[in-house]
Amino acid sequence: MRVPSLTLAAAGAALLAPAALPAPATAVPPVERPAARDEGLVTAADLLARTDTCTPVSRGRYRTDADTAATVRVCGTRDAVFWKADLDVDCDGRPTARCNHRTDPLFAPTTAFQQSDGRHLNAERLPYIVVPAPSRRWNQRAHGVRGGSVAAVVYRDRVRFAVVGDTGPRDLIGEASYATARSLGIPPDPRTGGVPSGVTYIVFRHSRVTPIEDYAATVAEGRRLAGRFITQDLTGGPWRTASGRPMVR
Repeated sequence: MRVPSLTLAAAGAALLAPAALPAPATAVPPVERPAARDEGLVTAADLLARTDTCTPVSRGRYRTDADTAATVRVCGTRDAVFWKADLDVDCDGRPTARCNHRTDPLFAPTTAFQQSDGRHLNAERLPYIVVPAPSRRWNQRAHGVRGGSVAAVVYRDRVRFAVVGDTGPRDLIGEASYATARSLGIPPDPRTGGVPSGVTYIVFRHSRVTPIEDYAATVAEGRRLAGRFITQDLTGGPWRTASGRPMVR
């Protein structure tokens, strides 16, 4: 169940460092992806194995919906923060044929972070995720998360890369754009789509894509950071793939 993302857009923008994007706008490619099951050499199994153990970085737990219990912790490593939740479809941002007031009763024409041309993000075309607005429960800035940070989103055997593009309520977690849902094979309809569980969100600390709408750059950086994430354990030693094979940088 989604709730309006704000005014949260304004509050989130004030609390999370806004993505200053002076570079020229880069065309966003269509969401349709090749038939490959992931967007690089890192597989869903590798990322899920790496996130199997949680070292909490949040002071409490988040709810996935307004009427559910708080069960989700934000976990952290040296290189990333991650959580496992549902996926509610976010259509907020620039109005499009599939994301507007008619298709989404909770639609907001704004996002916490904007493109390099000043326009709000296009949820129908740009894969982005939503993070909770900073609070005492978890302050993203302290862990290197901001607008334009690179994320890997895992669902079943699929890995897709996205950016942090919007903020949501301080006590809810588990939301991503129409484009993210569609690329993962999740029903993207903002009224009836999404999935109730099984989605892993990994945000790479201190990463950033500029301009935020450059999806090709997001994928390239995501592949690099995901590879680094699974090659190192918490002590800096080699990490093993899901098949048990050591990985070396």
